[in-house]
Amino acid sequence: MGIDDKLNNATEDATGKLKEGAGRATDNEQLEAEGRADQSTAKLKQAGEKIKDAFKS
Repeated sequence: MGIDDKLNNATEDATGKLKEGAGRATDNEQLEAEGRADQSTAKLKQAGEKIKDAFKS
């Protein structure tokens, strides 16, 4: 996994956590759901990168 991919995924995960927290704080269910979706997307991308790396070795 490239360092750029790791940073992008970490940023997306952090953004998702912030959105989820802001959604909870403001009682905004849609923002909270967006945050969870962003986190899930980042985790799926990380898993995909790990699989690619495993096949390269």
